[in-house]
Amino acid sequence: MTSEAWFAVLPDGESGGTAARGLRRGTTEVIDHHSGRPWLVGSWPAGQVVVAAVGGARLAVIGRCPVTADALASRLRRVRDVADVEGALAGLEGSFHAVASVGGRVRVRGSASAVRRVFRARVDGVTVAASRADVLARAVGAGVDERRVALHLLASPPPYPLDAGPGLWRGVEALPAGSFLLLEADGRAEVHRWWNPPEPQLTLAEGAVEVGRALTAAVDSCTADAKTVSSDLSGGMDSTSLCFLAARGQARLVTFRWESVDAANDDAAWAGLAAARLPGSAEHVVPERSRAPLWFSGLADLEAAADEPGSWVRDGARLATLVGLMTEHGSQLHLSGGGGDELFCALSPYVHDSLRSHPLPTLGLVRRQRLLQRWSLWPLLRGLADRSTFSQWLAAWADGLTGTRRPSPARTSTAWGADLRMPPWASPDAVRSVQSLLRAAAADLPEPLAAQRGQHAALSCVQMCGRGFRQVDQVTSAQGLPYAAPYLDDRVIEAALSVRVAERSARERYKPVLATAMSGIVPDTVLARSTKGEYSADFHLGLRRNKAVLAEIVAESRLARAGLLDAAALRASLRRPELSPDLMRSLDNTLACEVWLRSVLGAGGGPGPAVVG
Repeated sequence: MTSEAWFAVLPDGESGGTAARGLRRGTTEVIDHHSGRPWLVGSWPAGQVVVAAVGGARLAVIGRCPVTADALASRLRRVRDVADVEGALAGLEGSFHAVASVGGRVRVRGSASAVRRVFRARVDGVTVAASRADVLARAVGAGVDERRVALHLLASPPPYPLDAGPGLWRGVEALPAGSFLLLEADGRAEVHRWWNPPEPQLTLAEGAVEVGRALTAAVDSCTADAKTVSSDLSGGMDSTSLCFLAARGQARLVTFRWESVDAANDDAAWAGLAAARLPGSAEHVVPERSRAPLWFSGLADLEAAADEPGSWVRDGARLATLVGLMTEHGSQLHLSGGGGDELFCALSPYVHDSLRSHPLPTLGLVRRQRLLQRWSLWPLLRGLADRSTFSQWLAAWADGLTGTRRPSPARTSTAWGADLRMPPWASPDAVRSVQSLLRAAAADLPEPLAAQRGQHAALSCVQMCGRGFRQVDQVTSAQGLPYAAPYLDDRVIEAALSVRVAERSARERYKPVLATAMSGIVPDTVLARSTKGEYSADFHLGLRRNKAVLAEIVAESRLARAGLLDAAALRASLRRPELSPDLMRSLDNTLACEVWLRSVLGAGGGPGPAVVG
């Protein structure tokens, strides 16, 4: 099912050895506990794992983190019990898993952003953790749960609280982001929190200083060891900031940009301005349009290397082209601006919070937002007056999964999250499955990720972005080029979410926190941009040119065979001259599920590595 990098974590007990044998397929690396029993098993490239040993204790950092074994050992000397592990990790930069073995107990955690995830399953009677769900599914012979596949038609990846617990594979569970798994020697396991979002208490000026420090350190962790790195340079503030920070580092920099088919898209002009002002001798790669695959190209032959569906499949051919071009230019790591919008744009739920904490200034903000985003007055007023709890909102969301679709629900809602709907081509069974999952989640009365709606929505979006980026990294790493998203490093997230809600959105300046943080690093003329590139023309051109391939995919749809898709309804939608933004999003999710099912079921759709049902 996968030949990509992965690792599994075993308890320090006799049963761990038995479970290790169940994971032997694909295993090329083994690191032992002090006891001599297997601790970490898997397959990973050189330099991916840094391990320290002090007495009987072990500590491993897995991923992107510029820490040496000696420095990690110095930190490990502070650890007397697994309760001390997080303190020993404090201040480490990058994006990584951390695994400790202390006194016969094992602690494993990923990242707060969900870029690094932890899954668990019972393998031969003992709980085992792993970095990939499909590795555990293979070990236990798990099939695919079609109800969870239906959930990915709604949103891929699904938002909190549907992002954790039982997943796509029966018997395999995902830990919530910000949680760790504690494995006892006898095979028992418990889940605990290690991270909580910060309180938004810093002023814009204070927060910008912290964001600047954290983002600089995050980019430095990317350039510390690589001889050459590449980075997107779309012309937007997010990728541009990364390029200016990377240009100050030790690695040689190569920038990359796709040309839009829309002549009105001003990304090219802003990217050119940024490239001309970059320090050093960065190389700039902009493929000719003839070398640039259109969106939706190559879908018929695409295989999903990720362990869950992801909307990256629309860009599958482009990702392969990018990997080829960047590796030709020597890149060992590619930087993406993913997460910048989620952290630094003023999401609509912030208005709901700001009205309660700063009512008079918020009235001006509401007026500006109404003009900019064309909000209707009465729905806005109803939303601002709403006092529903998070669980009440989940229940209402379940009731409203179908029906008339508004043009841009994600932008107009001041609720706890976007009012996403099931696509019109989802089968009634698919809709009922998702409704049951949402209602079950609401009945559990989950706490929101933060007390304030805006803070909750931002963190939920960050974690969804982290999961989506994780899938892209799995795909490109399998092709030879790992991805990095510095904005999704935990310390950057903490710094950005520490800024007072009102000060993130009440300024006229676009992305005021990031712009202030990058002042003096990125030229003011580049930071002055207030527009954002729009790519619907690229979407619809790719759709038109690839309609024949899409028609073949629909005709042989695994989703339809599983009873989740009304193929006739999807064909009717694809015959439309254009799709609305919400249907564009739904099509991405649907194709993500379709390609993923084809990969896990095998070309014939018969009993391959997994079965649906």
